[in-house]
Amino acid sequence: MSPSVADADAMAVALADARTALDHHDVPIGAAVLALDGTVIATGHNERELHNDPTAHAEMVAIRSAAAALGSWRLDDCVLAVTLEPCTMCAGALVLARIGRLVFGAWDPKAGAVGSLWDVVRDRRLNHRPEVAAGVREGECAALLRDFFATRR
Repeated sequence: MSPSVADADAMAVALADARTALDHHDVPIGAAVLALDGTVIATGHNERELHNDPTAHAEMVAIRSAAAALGSWRLDDCVLAVTLEPCTMCAGALVLARIGRLVFGAWDPKAGAVGSLWDVVRDRRLNHRPEVAAGVREGECAALLRDFFATRR
């Protein structure tokens, strides 16, 4: 599915949250869960360093927060926007949460599970397959990561 203006707006929310991960020296990846009308339900950014938690990826933080805010684990009427292609853990979580639409920015050729290395979200053996829009504001998302890692090499 091709990206829309609403996808770009959703990615703007995720990008803004990604920058807050820099405050605690974590990889700047951000995520946002939005209602279909564009209302922001929850946001999240990487908190692995902050909490010493390997599962504290931006998507996981945002999904948990959205489920709590809505009082339901079923997020089928929601959009998840994330600045980097989800890994296998996060792709599995968004399938289990029944996310209706996934929007992501930069591709992750080393760990991506939405087309790069694997394609978990489109696996016909699973009981849920969200719509996917890839490469939304890709240059901006990739630059944020590239700049972060350039200072650490």
